[in-house]
Amino acid sequence: MAEVVFDHVTRIYPGNDKPSVDDLNMDIKDGEFLVLVGPSGCGKSTTLRMLAGLEEVNKGRILIGGKDVTTMQPKDRDIAMVFQNYALYPHMTVADNMGFALKIAGTPKEEIRKRVEKAAEILDLTEYLDRKPKALSGGQRQRVAMGRAIVREPKVFLMDEPLSNLDAKLRVQTRTQIAALQRQLGVTTLYVTHDQTEALTMGDRIAVIKLGVLQQVGAPTELYDRPANVFVAGFIGSPSMNINTHPVVNGKAKIGEDTVDLPAEAVNKLTAEDNSQIVVGFRPEDASLAAPDDANAFSLKVMNVEDLGSDGYIYGNIITDGSAAEASTMMSDQNKLTTIRVNPRALPKVGDTVKIKIDPSKMHLFAPSTELRLN
Repeated sequence: MAEVVFDHVTRIYPGNDKPSVDDLNMDIKDGEFLVLVGPSGCGKSTTLRMLAGLEEVNKGRILIGGKDVTTMQPKDRDIAMVFQNYALYPHMTVADNMGFALKIAGTPKEEIRKRVEKAAEILDLTEYLDRKPKALSGGQRQRVAMGRAIVREPKVFLMDEPLSNLDAKLRVQTRTQIAALQRQLGVTTLYVTHDQTEALTMGDRIAVIKLGVLQQVGAPTELYDRPANVFVAGFIGSPSMNINTHPVVNGKAKIGEDTVDLPAEAVNKLTAEDNSQIVVGFRPEDASLAAPDDANAFSLKVMNVEDLGSDGYIYGNIITDGSAAEASTMMSDQNKLTTIRVNPRALPKVGDTVKIKIDPSKMHLFAPSTELRLN
């Protein structure tokens, strides 16, 4: 068994008064693929490095397979790391690179050869075993780095953004291979990335971290369908969720000049600190074009249109006081515009004013004061 447990783990770097990782409680089940995701500088790599033994733990403890490894040397933890840069020895062949850690550990030559050949077969590297790294493509080098981890047959794999050096097409292909490989080997894996598409497609579960604090852990669909707070809602999903704060008038959200019904259970949870406002979030695919006279819809001025063939997207400004606040956001920041997915065969034109209806069962509502989910 190789369950990994972070028990109230805190890391404060010397000279800092704020922790880089703050009171982290998280468990990775035996054989699970857990993806740790968050923006740059949020404490993902620090968490990974603490598990590897490369960073000191200031408070709390880390357990691997029920054994406290908090103060244990990295070499004694039975883990293998795959880094962003492949860290291969240029003068060694692929086979020597993959077997190097075993050679240092004094493993018999015959055993090393057997393990290297088995890993090469899994990774489709058999024909490259006698080549040097410079004769390989980026994707092949990354697979060699994976092979080096696999031959050690560790209890836990740690992967620190292993795909960020690859081009887009190769990244998609390699992430499929890594996910399939992990299932095949059944090794407990902690995978760190800032790419939420990677997280959604690869992980059994995803842990979202922000400024060293764990925000939410759950299956990809759980984080996508029921984000616990505004940060998770905005971070998970591409294109990202539309999130805006609106006044609450007579139990309805006032979106621009229009009002949209809100569920009473959510409105009743608002407190005085929320100042009669509510944060409304909805995904681009959970809204649609509505009839001009639809009462439960809001007006949008179309600023940009994308026809992707299979999908169409419109980007627009919510109309307030009979006009769209277009000057400031016209083309400067598409992120500030409201995004709606529409049928590409029925795309409105730039400059059109359209009515938008949100699917009430897919609306995400948050309290402005706490940014926590209400519904």
